[in-house]
Amino acid sequence: MSWATNSSTVVAAWDLSRMSRSSWRSCGVSRAAASPGRPRFQQPAHLEQLQRATRVSGPIPASAACQIPDDIGHVEKWQLALDMLDETRSWGVEVPVAVADAGYGHAAAFRHGLQARSLNYVVGISTTLSAQPGLALPVAEPYSGTGRPPVAKYPDKPQSVKQLVIAAGRKAAKPVQWREGSRPGTDRSGVKRMYSRFVALRIRPAGREVRQAADSPELPECWLLAEWPAGQAEPVQFWLSDLPADTPLTTLVRLAKLRWRIEHDYREMKQALGLAHFEGRTWNGWHHHVTLVSVAHAFCTLLRLARAPKDTAPA
Repeated sequence: MSWATNSSTVVAAWDLSRMSRSSWRSCGVSRAAASPGRPRFQQPAHLEQLQRATRVSGPIPASAACQIPDDIGHVEKWQLALDMLDETRSWGVEVPVAVADAGYGHAAAFRHGLQARSLNYVVGISTTLSAQPGLALPVAEPYSGTGRPPVAKYPDKPQSVKQLVIAAGRKAAKPVQWREGSRPGTDRSGVKRMYSRFVALRIRPAGREVRQAADSPELPECWLLAEWPAGQAEPVQFWLSDLPADTPLTTLVRLAKLRWRIEHDYREMKQALGLAHFEGRTWNGWHHHVTLVSVAHAFCTLLRLARAPKDTAPA
């Protein structure tokens, strides 16, 4: 999840299953500005896996073997992300827009949590998320005068976001450039700009959680953004956003694509700074490792910022 400002933040999860000799999985959720910040451990929902991995038997729980504090239990990663946002804002740091991948954005509870905090978002979603078209409205059947009055319902079943974009057609896709790439080009900067085609539609996400959170039968309206490259038979990526209805397409695309910077940071942390080298099995060991990696990455980032744009900071 990232803040769409000059100091952007991301919440990402990584798989540490190959980092332990016993191949147990743990999940870290972290935020990042110029570099990833202090992560949080996501305890697996089923500690039996840790029980086998640590070869603990009998009445001793696996959480104790891993030295996990007694007051720490399983929390969904989207809830950890919301908790970290609350902590960040308590420091007086402004969070204008939250950006997240589909691992967070597909969870309606996460999107509702952002809205409850008055935070706009641009989040990835899967192709299966269902929605009504933006112009669709619920309709109530005529009241017969006896019994309960009929409740207004949408006359048509919701469709997947992929179906809605395909129904809009390839002609609805508009070309957008959002940042400079790394390959040589003919522009003034000397590099090619990132370019693709995008469809932006107003839709009303459906689903039980969305209906339960709505104040009326009319589902809330938001943006559906889809990337549909010219050479592809169908759209390839999807995002939801609750930014205002007059938000320009270029702004939606720029924010949706902002996560590339954070992905680059995590690749550097794994390949150059040892994030993927953890082989411990304890709570303190995991936090010690990822904290040192984060500090090292922050140091490298500060070096890059202090040097001339064309210079390269040491890895």
